[in-house]
Amino acid sequence: MSRHTANWHDEPTNHSQPGKLPRENTEQGLSAVAGSLSITAATADPGLLDLPWQIQLEDWPAETLAPLPRGISRHVVRFAMMGGAVIAIKETGEHVARHEYHMLRKLRRLAAPCVEPVAVITGRKDLDGNDLDPVLVTRHLKYSLPYRALFSQKLRRETLTRLIDAQALLLVRLHLIGFYWGDVSLSNTLFRRDAGSFAAYLVDAETGELYPELSSGQREYDLEIARVNIAGELMDLMEAGLIEDTVDPVATSEDILHSYRGLWAELNEKESFDLAERWRVDERIRRLNDLGFDVEEISLKTSPDGGQLLIQPKVVDAGHHTRRLLRLTGLDVEEGQARRLLNDLDAYRAKKHPDTDEEIAAARWVGDVFDRITGAIPREFHGKLEPAQIVHEVLEHRWYISEARGSNVPMEEAVASYVEAVLRHRRDEARLVFGPEEQSPGN
Repeated sequence: MSRHTANWHDEPTNHSQPGKLPRENTEQGLSAVAGSLSITAATADPGLLDLPWQIQLEDWPAETLAPLPRGISRHVVRFAMMGGAVIAIKETGEHVARHEYHMLRKLRRLAAPCVEPVAVITGRKDLDGNDLDPVLVTRHLKYSLPYRALFSQKLRRETLTRLIDAQALLLVRLHLIGFYWGDVSLSNTLFRRDAGSFAAYLVDAETGELYPELSSGQREYDLEIARVNIAGELMDLMEAGLIEDTVDPVATSEDILHSYRGLWAELNEKESFDLAERWRVDERIRRLNDLGFDVEEISLKTSPDGGQLLIQPKVVDAGHHTRRLLRLTGLDVEEGQARRLLNDLDAYRAKKHPDTDEEIAAARWVGDVFDRITGAIPREFHGKLEPAQIVHEVLEHRWYISEARGSNVPMEEAVASYVEAVLRHRRDEARLVFGPEEQSPGN
C-alpha cells in the first residue's frame, strides 16, 4: 500500500475540544489512509488500515479474503480477515452505506437480530487517483450461512418450512419494534442452526426505516414483498435442482403469510373468556413464553355485565429461554437451543439435585453435562457446529439410541457414537468453502 495520511473521523464532527479526537456519544471518530480516504466507525480498529482499499473490491487478492460461503447480491461483496475476526465488505453508494450503517446501529441497540456494523469507508481512490465506490463493513455472524449454502443436496420440504418459519419470526420481531424492511427475502437473511430449527438474522438494511409503530398496511406490504421474493428464490432453487420436485414455489412462498399472521395474532390479539376460565390468563402467558417471548404486563377488563374478561398481553421482547439460560449458566445461545438445554437442565436437577437451589444445580449441570460433552469432541471437529448446537444434537442422539437399545446409554458412549455417526459427516459451518463460481454473500 502506498503511503497515506491518517485522519479518522466521526459524524457529525465536534471540534469543541482542541487536541482531542472528535466524538459523538460513545463513538470515536477515525479518518484515513489513502489521501482523502475517511472511515466512520463505532470503535477505532487499526486493522481496517491494513486492508487494500486502493483496489476495487472484486479484484482484492486471495490472501486478503476469507473463504466463506457466498450468496447472491446485487452488490460486490467480499469476506476479509481483520486481525482475528472476519468482516463482510460491500461496495455501494455513500448515502446508502451511511443509511445502512446507522440503521444497523439503531437495530442493534433495540436488540434486533441483525449483523453488527463496523464502519463506512468513503473517499477511496486507486493508485492512479480514480474514484472507487464507498464500502459498508459489517462483522461476520459466526456459524451463519446464506440460504443457498444450506443446500449441498436437495432441500427437503421440512427444512424449507423451517427456514420460512424463521424468516416469519424475524419479520415479526422487526415489525414489533417499528422496523419496515422494504426488501424482505431469503437472500437478505442469514441463518444459524437453532436446535431443530433455524434462527434468522437481517443482513441488508439499506431499504429499511424505523417508525414509532407500523401500520397494518406497512406490515402487509412487507409481507407481500416477502412472498414475491421468496417465490422467485424458490424457483431459482428448483431450476438448480436444489429442492424436491414436489415443492410448489408459489404455494410454498405463501407459507410465510400463514406463519407470520398466526404468530402476530398470538402476540397481539385480545382474547375474551368467562370469569370461570381465569386460568386462561396463565395459559396465554405460557404460550407466549413457549414462542420465546416475555410478557411485560397483562391488561384485564371485565365486560359491562361482569360476565367476561378481556385479556391483552404486552409483549416486550423475544428471547425468554435465552435470557433464563444466560442468567442461570452464563451460556448465550439461540432461543431454540436454550429451550432444549433448559429442558435437560430441569430434568437433571429433578433427578440428581431436587432439593438444591436452581442456580447451584445449573452450575453443576454445566460441568456435568455441557462441559463434559463439548470437552469430549475431538479438536478437529470443533469447527463443524457451534457448541450449543453440538450439545443439543448429542442429547437428541443419546435419546434415540437409548430408545432403540431399550436402556440408558452412558454419555461417553453417546458422544462417541454421535461423533462417528453424525458429526464426522457434517460440513464445517465455521469455515464452509465454496468454489470461485459462487457469487458474493447476500448483503
